[in-house]
Amino acid sequence: MLKTIPDLIKLASENVKKVNSAQAKAEMAQNNGLLIDVREPAEHAIKSAVGAINIPRGVLEMKLIEIEKDADRAIYLHCATGGRATLAAEQLQRVGYNQVTVISCKADAVCETFC
Repeated sequence: MLKTIPDLIKLASENVKKVNSAQAKAEMAQNNGLLIDVREPAEHAIKSAVGAINIPRGVLEMKLIEIEKDADRAIYLHCATGGRATLAAEQLQRVGYNQVTVISCKADAVCETFC
């Protein structure tokens, strides 16, 4: 039986840490975390969080290894609503990143928090 995207997100959510944007900002002040926007470049260009690196979900695993080689660095992912970030977090954990967190609120809230 085929799984729907909401089904996949629900399954992935069981294995990833999620926080709101305020929590993420507070944690990042302590751990020098990396903020990654996994939306498409056109979405990122319209409105983006200050300091966020745009790496679309489709190429995240390939590009992140070029940027961050420390498997223990804290990584915070966000997208428009949390779905792509959740799926991306699961993939990064499979690659070997140990401190991956999803910012579970909408992109507007992330942009407002990280302004």
